[in-house]
Amino acid sequence: MLARIFVVIILFILIVPASFSQVSIIPEPVSLQQKEGVYNFKTQIVIEEGATNLAIKKIADWLKEKLSVTGLPVSIASTAEKADIHFSLNKTANNTIGKEGYQLSVSTNNGVTITANDPSGLFYGAQTLLQLLPAAIESKTPTKNISWSVPVVEITDYPRFGWRGLMFDVSRHFFGVKDVKEFIDDMAAYKYNLLHMHLSDDQGWRIEIKSLPKLTSVGAWRVDKTGTFGTFSKPEPDEPRNYGGFFTQNDIKELVQYAKDRFINIMPEVDMPGHSLAAIAAYPDLTCTPGTYQVS
Repeated sequence: MLARIFVVIILFILIVPASFSQVSIIPEPVSLQQKEGVYNFKTQIVIEEGATNLAIKKIADWLKEKLSVTGLPVSIASTAEKADIHFSLNKTANNTIGKEGYQLSVSTNNGVTITANDPSGLFYGAQTLLQLLPAAIESKTPTKNISWSVPVVEITDYPRFGWRGLMFDVSRHFFGVKDVKEFIDDMAAYKYNLLHMHLSDDQGWRIEIKSLPKLTSVGAWRVDKTGTFGTFSKPEPDEPRNYGGFFTQNDIKELVQYAKDRFINIMPEVDMPGHSLAAIAAYPDLTCTPGTYQVS
């Protein structure tokens, strides 16, 4: 008898996930109710913007690009009788979800509806939608033989913390504009909203200051060393100082706008007076201690 019960339990475990795959969203929503069924994106995907709003248009354009890997035609309409994805701003604010919260509803007949008080909430709802899709949505190129569907769910979500930040240290090792944009995209996917950029330290000065050009012509470069911290050999005077880099002012403007479009603020960190060897190497008069200084 026990053996039969055990077999039934094993069969149940094997069969249930195939018909009712458990939804997992990161970060975990405040409320998630999963029901039976899925909504299938079949021959095309239509995104309905709803309100005429530049921020929403940017979100729709961003989502259209993300959905292009499905291989299905993706279009955007201000209104659509039979859209697959609907964006909607509340006419009367829902105080429960606040500025960054959203409600996401999926039904087998009406597709996906994302409702929020503010465009930022619509953006975070769209990020959740991507997590509801098959993992192939993260592919860099269109994928074939994928059934593009989302489970029927009712989600209400809003952040517990207003400040949700990560630091990116581009000073000790320089990372270019492309790398920072990828980092911002990863942050946005998990609903972080503040990027702390560490732009200066002993190992390099990373932001162009036009009135102080040596900060980048001298302070942004050092001898390339590999190994374990504390074991590096001291650079020789004639070793090339060609490891490093910096962001121009136009680079910074581009990154600020890129982050803003994803509802992320950038908080710059410029260390003074501590951790300022790169600045002192560029302008020795900044220190009261005479000597020869080099970027470490």
